[in-house]
Amino acid sequence: MEKKYNIWWGPPKKFSTQVSERKITWLELFYDLVYVIVISKVTHYLTGHPGWGGLLDYGYMFAMTFWGWYNGSMHHDLHGSPGIRTRFMTLWQMMAVGALAVTLDSPADSILNRTTGAIMFLQLFITYLWWSVGLYDKQYRKLNRPFTIWFLAAFALLILTFWIPFPYKRIVFLTALGINYLPFVLAARTLKRNSLEFSLSSNMTERLGLITIIVFGEAILGVINSIAHMPDLSFYVWLCFGLGILIVFALWWIFFSTIADRECKKGMWAGNIISFVYIPMLASLGMIGASFPALMGHMPAKENCFSNPLQIVFGVSIAVFLCSITAISAFLIHPQEYSKSKYFVQRLLVIIGIVNLLLMFLFPILPVFVYLMFVFLSLLIVIIVMTRTWFQIELRRIQQETD
Repeated sequence: MEKKYNIWWGPPKKFSTQVSERKITWLELFYDLVYVIVISKVTHYLTGHPGWGGLLDYGYMFAMTFWGWYNGSMHHDLHGSPGIRTRFMTLWQMMAVGALAVTLDSPADSILNRTTGAIMFLQLFITYLWWSVGLYDKQYRKLNRPFTIWFLAAFALLILTFWIPFPYKRIVFLTALGINYLPFVLAARTLKRNSLEFSLSSNMTERLGLITIIVFGEAILGVINSIAHMPDLSFYVWLCFGLGILIVFALWWIFFSTIADRECKKGMWAGNIISFVYIPMLASLGMIGASFPALMGHMPAKENCFSNPLQIVFGVSIAVFLCSITAISAFLIHPQEYSKSKYFVQRLLVIIGIVNLLLMFLFPILPVFVYLMFVFLSLLIVIIVMTRTWFQIELRRIQQETD
């Protein structure tokens, strides 16, 4: 006998009920707004802690924030329903994420314990999200079991950090972070053993694009903040500001020209790889915005040096961003006529990434404006080649359809 559920609360959508295409709901967009705040706080933390320890903490916090967003977004995509349950589950996660945003502004002597407590709350709630689906969908229990077990294991490690000496805390945090991503790999193996199909939906690829837009906004904000508090806004400063905006815009152009409106290849492995590669790509984009004030804070050229790690991070981040786009594009479906040009563009992105790594070593001897100009011109080369190549393909396709 089929179990009946309250029409107001409603059960989550079953895993077997996959919708190939659907519109992103207003609830999902509202949910993303909370992560705008958290990502802003995490990026601001890096700006205030420019050392190597700050970079490591930023990487952990960003990957953990993405983990929370990805789990909530994936759960809504797979199990979201019109019932009130979906709305309340989203609301409670927004509260957990909001609490994390609050703790990131804590004083230095209490920020570690407070953020750990907020992360533990988020960890426990996401564990409950995946576990609770098994209450309604018995066939799904074998798929959600790895999420429940390993998420609880990561939660236990987070508890231990309250008694572990500080030098070892980071090791435990990073171990727990790795455990949090492990269930997605195990789920892919379980699906394969049970001959079940799962692919990253078009909705999730669009959601990944939306979260990228959010981080692009943080990069723009970093450029703005780099000159907002300068006492002397000279013409030279405004030129550097303009180049900073152009660089971010060029990165946006390259990303969405390569990634946008492309579906993921079939299979959970392809979906996992794309999702995981988004982590270094988005983290590097955030670091571009966070490191821009460090570039602007060392003018003229004779004051430039590598004493601030964020100056090195700028060039490295651009290289990581471009190479990440290359990796993601390898798992996207492109029309047949784009095959040759796709491989050419991928190689070009890697080359320009290496060029930006080499430009980084010229930074100490170049004025900031000249350095930024070289960076922008390298990205402009990609845009021109990409636009010209793909425009010719589209033109030939239109001509063939006309004939």
